[in-house]
Amino acid sequence: MSFIAASLSVLTSESCPFSPSSVGSPCLLGPPSEYGQYGAERHGGSSQLARKNQCVSDVMVQLEMRSLWEEFNSLGTEMIVTKAGRRMFPTFQVKISGMDPLADYVLLMDFVPLDDKRYRYAFHSSAWLVAGKADPATPGRVHFHPDSPAKGGQWMRQIVSFDKLKLTNNLLDDNGHIILNSMHRYQPRFHVVVVDPRPDSERYAQENFKSFVFTETQFMAVTAYQNHRITQLKIASNPFAKGFRDCTEMGFSLSPNVHMASVI
Repeated sequence: MSFIAASLSVLTSESCPFSPSSVGSPCLLGPPSEYGQYGAERHGGSSQLARKNQCVSDVMVQLEMRSLWEEFNSLGTEMIVTKAGRRMFPTFQVKISGMDPLADYVLLMDFVPLDDKRYRYAFHSSAWLVAGKADPATPGRVHFHPDSPAKGGQWMRQIVSFDKLKLTNNLLDDNGHIILNSMHRYQPRFHVVVVDPRPDSERYAQENFKSFVFTETQFMAVTAYQNHRITQLKIASNPFAKGFRDCTEMGFSLSPNVHMASVI
């Protein structure tokens, strides 16, 4: 799989950009960063900088549950990170078009810091404040969709869900989870890599992938929810939180010993 290694080296060779940009929808976590230097797509648009393999040049990606992502984004999305690893909610799901039905593709995700700062939540003002410089960078990891590689026809036939992806704050994690620093802001990125059958495919690494960034999916990594409105929205919209909804609707308060993050 040398072609994948070569493509990953291209993806990770640039340092993370921290310059503010007006691209994308507003977010209470602060302005999104500029991802043009990564050749990253914005909302399935066409901002790739490098010439691309024809198998990826026409690939378009649509974010599923966009309205829900936007609702969370308007409040300032928070994602739980734990030592054992926690799945994301909303789940990152996309609908893909424009692939060569007979070509093989690998799909993967990574997460990049949105800036070089650490944050704290001010409860009296319900706002995130800068608390200092970012902690040392965590080990850079990618998450391969477990069905990779697969034909373009298979990927386009159904919604692609990254429901197995887990976030952790354990720097020594050996389970392959994505390692993040708590109280830091992150932007998920989605990458499509075509399996290049040429023996010298490493030479074409820059051409064989296409990246997509949806600014409404950015979030703050936390070990416990800070904004109570995020907690309420997660309970209201997560199908696995039905028990919490039932308690609320019946007028019961949740015991402080109940760890809501276990399901939301």
